[in-house]
Amino acid sequence: MKAILGFLHAMFGFLRTMMTFPKPWVVWIMLLMLVNMVIPLFYLGTLEGEVVLGAFVFGALHQGWIFSAKGFVRLLGIGHLVWIPMVAWLWTRLDVASTGSLFRHWLLATIVLVSLSLLIDAVDVIRYLRGERDPYVETPA
Repeated sequence: MKAILGFLHAMFGFLRTMMTFPKPWVVWIMLLMLVNMVIPLFYLGTLEGEVVLGAFVFGALHQGWIFSAKGFVRLLGIGHLVWIPMVAWLWTRLDVASTGSLFRHWLLATIVLVSLSLLIDAVDVIRYLRGERDPYVETPA
């Protein structure tokens, strides 16, 4: 129980910290949460919805662990590694979605937004590996 409470505390700290970012970054984070966490709830009857939501949860768990150990460091992007095969697989699934359908639009939005996020993550992780290891955002009290 103590471990669960510690993890929840870390996740709330993580979310509180993200909300201190400049507005464009907060909007970006909200868009990622929309396509990876909220919209998949409407598609839980599809393999695509389950995979995207599962990848989001997997990444969030890893980011929560990194955040609780190191703070808001550039290494957090590594939590999205599971998105790489997910994006490739989603690309192959576009043919199962009817042209113009909301499902297809969601798949495309997810592919585009997650791909852009992966580029940002790659830059951050490289910067971390090159020595930028201090938290770049302070966690609010």
